[in-house]
Amino acid sequence: MTHYRRAFVPGGTFFFTVVTFERRPILATGVARRLLGRAIRATRRDRPFDVVALVLLPDHLHTIWTLPRGDDDFSTRWQVLKMRFTRDLLRAGWESAAVSRSRRCRGEQEVWQRRFWEHRVRDEDDLRRHMDYVHWNPVKHGQVRRVIEWPWSTFHRYVRLGVYPPDWGAHEPLAGIELTTSGE
Repeated sequence: MTHYRRAFVPGGTFFFTVVTFERRPILATGVARRLLGRAIRATRRDRPFDVVALVLLPDHLHTIWTLPRGDDDFSTRWQVLKMRFTRDLLRAGWESAAVSRSRRCRGEQEVWQRRFWEHRVRDEDDLRRHMDYVHWNPVKHGQVRRVIEWPWSTFHRYVRLGVYPPDWGAHEPLAGIELTTSGE
């Protein structure tokens, strides 16, 4: 049996990568974006956490969360969030491909990869690097030429707050910076 080593730190801040099944671009539709937003809000209501940063791409998302003091259970939050989104997506008429026997036995649809990738943010510098990575990701994947052009990102919130200038990312902001990410 495979054992995954998770960094459970109560009240910690974590960077996550969550990917759709076989990288299907199901998150590119307005319906999926709306349902994912609803699933995030409902999960936050039941099991609070702060969304520090988020970017939604057609086949994956990156986000940074901070958990409440004394709470280290990000795994249940992801399980609940994925289940809510999948249930609502199926109710909205999305049709999954034939579900494998293994997934059927686990009660899973072919919407998400089973697991997610997580990294515990260690300090302010690590947080800044991961926020930059989150916000640069649509450019990295060729979705847009400039970060500000991608609407499904917390980048716009940080521009309003004065954290990033609107033209941030005009040049590769991550040049020479190495992050341990999901191996995209």
